[in-house]
Amino acid sequence: MDYQAKYQHWCQNADSATKAELAAIAGNDKEIKERFFCDLAFGTGGLRGVIGAGTNRINKYIVRKTTQGYAEYVKKAGDDACRRGVVIAHDNRRFSIDFAKETAGVLAANGIKAYLFDSLRPTPELSFSVRELGAFGGVMITASHNPPEYNGYKLYDERGCQLVPDVNDAVVAEIERIDDPLTIKSLTKEEAGDLIVTVDPSIDETYYAAVMKITQNNDLDKSDVKIVYSPQHGTGNVPVRTVLSRLGYNVIPVEEQCVPDTEFSKTLNPNPEMADAYVLALEYAKKANADIVITTDPDCDRLGVAVKHGGDYVRMTGNQSAAVLLEYILSQRAEKGTLPKNGVMFNTIVTSDLGDRICENYGVSVEKTLTGFKFIGDKVYRHELAGDKTFVFGYEESYGCLISDCVRDKDAVQASLMLCEATVYYHKMGMTLIDALEALYKKYGFFRDALDNFTFKGLDGAEKITALVDGLRKNPPTKSGEVAVLKMEDYTSQEMIDAGFTKSDVLRFVLADGSWVAVRPSGTEPKCKFYFSVVAATPAEADEKLAVMRATFEKDC
Repeated sequence: MDYQAKYQHWCQNADSATKAELAAIAGNDKEIKERFFCDLAFGTGGLRGVIGAGTNRINKYIVRKTTQGYAEYVKKAGDDACRRGVVIAHDNRRFSIDFAKETAGVLAANGIKAYLFDSLRPTPELSFSVRELGAFGGVMITASHNPPEYNGYKLYDERGCQLVPDVNDAVVAEIERIDDPLTIKSLTKEEAGDLIVTVDPSIDETYYAAVMKITQNNDLDKSDVKIVYSPQHGTGNVPVRTVLSRLGYNVIPVEEQCVPDTEFSKTLNPNPEMADAYVLALEYAKKANADIVITTDPDCDRLGVAVKHGGDYVRMTGNQSAAVLLEYILSQRAEKGTLPKNGVMFNTIVTSDLGDRICENYGVSVEKTLTGFKFIGDKVYRHELAGDKTFVFGYEESYGCLISDCVRDKDAVQASLMLCEATVYYHKMGMTLIDALEALYKKYGFFRDALDNFTFKGLDGAEKITALVDGLRKNPPTKSGEVAVLKMEDYTSQEMIDAGFTKSDVLRFVLADGSWVAVRPSGTEPKCKFYFSVVAATPAEADEKLAVMRATFEKDC
């Protein structure tokens, strides 16, 4: 069926609201083609797309289709999997609660128990709840930090971990067998009876208690440290503020951004990686003379921080804040004698190597994974099962880390608590978090990291990204300025597969001075990402090297 035939089918068979939306684009061949030329892909990070009618948009029918495919996978796992059921949570976005109810309704129509949260919850609590409830899996309705017109759908396994590739592929195969999403049945809560249950609110308290166990020095006097916090209109407001309040932190909330809002109307950007996410929070901080600003993304799995230092507020990258947290945790555990001899830290192939140097100093082993916290969660589980190594920390450059493995995804509630504790600890020493970072640079060398995103939208976007990556693969640079490129790691190659990595369209170029650049097409967005890690003696030298590396590797962008 071509895109025009699909369009007509939806115009004739969808609900009245969808029909009205589609009638408004009648005769607009370009718009019809954009919406129906393909099916929205369930990628490595799940389903994510622009909200709207069509097969290449996210809407209740595509949510039903995705859930029906997942339901087929669950049913093949047996009656016990259906009985254990699936936990469903959602964020504050447009239609998030509706998509959560549709997910529960389709599962129930297939005889699968669904645990549905009654209001928005953070992604890490969904991961926690899957294990706590003994469920077979979980669904999180979120598009993370994307603009308001987006929503998404992430799947979790019984370990509370996002689906690893082989399981993901099995679910995708089931989804792709479904021809017509308009025919899929979804039950209401009343129709489903005891197949749809509301998650008991006591799970919140169980999660908070687990998070608060990560503290290293909770007896410190916190009264002279001021913290400004923004949840960016999202799910972090209640859990982050609850945990910090109970442990005695002086938190000043950015009130305008604490209200759940589908349009993110009081923030310039809900993404903690971007400077404009901090504008209003910094106004609060300057007025209160706060020590730090922390902000979590809408589904509260990522944490950003700005630190008062030298009379101004300095934002830290995800690599930098995680390195400071890692040093703080390892140093305190070593001092208290609680650091395991078989400790292991996990980070990704696009994460700064500064954390690796810190771990070497404390005798903690390091294991690398592909991008995506599901790979870290999987490693946590496998070592737990083998009993050979003990998890001490996990992080990736994109502002996400994990401190306690009670969760198997990045957790900004945990990160918020630990970062605030580290702030108080260093404050007592007359230091800021920036001072702590600079002490690491003095000890291990200066590391500069950067991420560049190139967006290629529309029908030819994927082709442009493919051509860009293939061009680097076939004709890799041999030098960056005067620095030789020692090797190219191609994660589609058998060599990297034999090294334990899942086949992935990622290239990583390692330079003779220890710097590197990685190139990765996004699995959920029309983007190609360039990650840079520069090792130098000084910040000025690092900036010069970074400029040359960008010119070398991004010349065709």
